[in-house]
Amino acid sequence: MLQLLKLERYKDDQGNEIVYDGEIRETKIDIRFKGSNNTLVISPQADIKDLLITFTGDNGRIEIGPTTKKRAGLRFELRCGHESQIRIGENVGCAGRTFISAVEGVSVSIGADVMFAKNIEVRGDDTHPIFDVRTEKRANPSQAIVVGEHVWIAKHAVVMGGVTIGNGSVIGFRSIVTSNIPNNCVAVGAPARVVRRNIAWERPEVVGRRPNEQYPRKGEKSPKYWNLTDESATPDKPVVRSRPKVALWRRLARCLPAPVRRLGRKMLPSRKG
Repeated sequence: MLQLLKLERYKDDQGNEIVYDGEIRETKIDIRFKGSNNTLVISPQADIKDLLITFTGDNGRIEIGPTTKKRAGLRFELRCGHESQIRIGENVGCAGRTFISAVEGVSVSIGADVMFAKNIEVRGDDTHPIFDVRTEKRANPSQAIVVGEHVWIAKHAVVMGGVTIGNGSVIGFRSIVTSNIPNNCVAVGAPARVVRRNIAWERPEVVGRRPNEQYPRKGEKSPKYWNLTDESATPDKPVVRSRPKVALWRRLARCLPAPVRRLGRKMLPSRKG
């Protein structure tokens, strides 16, 4: 494994490359290459505050866009596997380090103007495989993730593989997103469910505002993201599997002593044949 503790333009004999023409950064930078032909592209305008990147395979690609507006800065732990991609759009901000993982050839895309709070995970994989013991087939394959523009993801939230979050939406505190979320809505819970539609949010904090102050102030509104929720993008209702019905005599038998239950089973006719 090759480890770099400085952010600057770089290329090695294994085909790993860092494309970056900005100011050299040496604080909280940790870039690791475990494979070959990986590419890291960072805009010279990206406001990097804390960066841990691990390329775990070959032919991975990570792109980080510019920061042209006042934001909390970029604080990421990024894991990129074989043939995988991570793309982070412009003017993204992170209050704390956000973990993003894309492996097994999938992609994770973060749109422009996304606001991450603290302790957030966006993961297209579960790190370890799970199998169906009857078929031996994989039960949890890695899947792509798309987070749209101007999405606010609150503290301790997790976004799982196979999910798309529409522009302008809010993901609530400690929510786990396991299905698609449409635009301009609030989704909360584990798993996350839409609780309010047709909303818009803005970045200015309310902690310093006076009671009953009018919102938004002049210049605070971002009309581009003030839209009605597109109902056609609402995910289907989850399938709830009903519990199998248990015969009345079986329910009553559970209350009997074990010796009586064993005697009863011997007296019942066999179901075989």
